[in-house]
Amino acid sequence: MRKFNGKVVLVTGASRGIGAAIARSFAKEGAFVIVNYLQNEARAEQVAAECIQLGGDGWALQGDVTSETAVKELVEQVTLETGKIDVLVNNAFKPFQFDPEKRKLALELNWEDYQVQIDGAVRSTHYMCQAVLPIMKRQSQGSIVNIISNLVERPIVPYHEYNTAKTALMGYSRNLAAELGAFGIRVNCVAPGLVYPTDASRTTKEELKEMIIAQTPLKRIAAPEDVAGPVMFLASDWSKFMTGQTLYVDGGFVM
Repeated sequence: MRKFNGKVVLVTGASRGIGAAIARSFAKEGAFVIVNYLQNEARAEQVAAECIQLGGDGWALQGDVTSETAVKELVEQVTLETGKIDVLVNNAFKPFQFDPEKRKLALELNWEDYQVQIDGAVRSTHYMCQAVLPIMKRQSQGSIVNIISNLVERPIVPYHEYNTAKTALMGYSRNLAAELGAFGIRVNCVAPGLVYPTDASRTTKEELKEMIIAQTPLKRIAAPEDVAGPVMFLASDWSKFMTGQTLYVDGGFVM
């Protein structure tokens, strides 16, 4: 029997890259996957169609997760259609250029640079969690998985604003986990290393990739599909006694 038969899984930022890989993996296990996207309707519809081909169900739903109103409307649409939400994967983030040579140094950053990334990571997750919590509380169960980054543990490149926002999201997740455990709701994080190919990593220089590979015990860079397994583990009953945890998915790099 497939692990997520009859489960409703909402994945934000799921039209491409890691989000799309997560959506497809849940569908392969029988889930009804809500493929949230911001702009690229064609790609989101394609991912939803792939979810159906894989034996689950898929529904592409537009929604800006940094807008509280849009998030409420998104969650209302899902619950009207499905009546529940079992799993929320907060994967969407504000676009960021991962270029060590073009990054802003600490002295060049203004607060707005930080704010943009904090809004993209923490504000969007906060809105999504607030919207789904009443539903999960009624169900007396639910799993929330937030995608952060292994840079919170080892900022090999100090992308100050991005890394700070993802570290804040880890703290947010732990506090949420502490409060929601009594309601049967678990909150965990997955922290990938460099994932290639994705839109965010396309400009990554070969020498940086080679340096990371050289320092990674498993001797390669993660593919989007590598992140999906740990997310599904944290969403499943296999991890039912885990909350407030962060799984590093980087081939042993931060070790």
